[in-house]
Amino acid sequence: MLPEAIPGAHKGNPDFRVGGRVFATLWSEEDRLVLRLSPEDQERLLEAEPDLFSAIDGAWGRRGWTNLDLDACEEEILRDALLAAWRATAPAGLVSVYEPTA
Repeated sequence: MLPEAIPGAHKGNPDFRVGGRVFATLWSEEDRLVLRLSPEDQERLLEAEPDLFSAIDGAWGRRGWTNLDLDACEEEILRDALLAAWRATAPAGLVSVYEPTA
């Protein structure tokens, strides 16, 4: 549903990329998704859903990389988080022309 998003693999796990950069990695054995978020989106999601989201430890987390627990996650929250990660990663020109549909 996200323009120019393509599947790939990172450290043996499926991932999703845009512009050659990873914006989400699925850790299926752990039922979690790791997302690349802007600091603002990371803060927003951590505050809104502290039981679902947690920052990755160390420097990666300070750069916006965030865990999402998929076991308890509703589809709307997952969509919001994926869109935020895609926007944080996609080239600015692509983001500026994308209007998500409900």
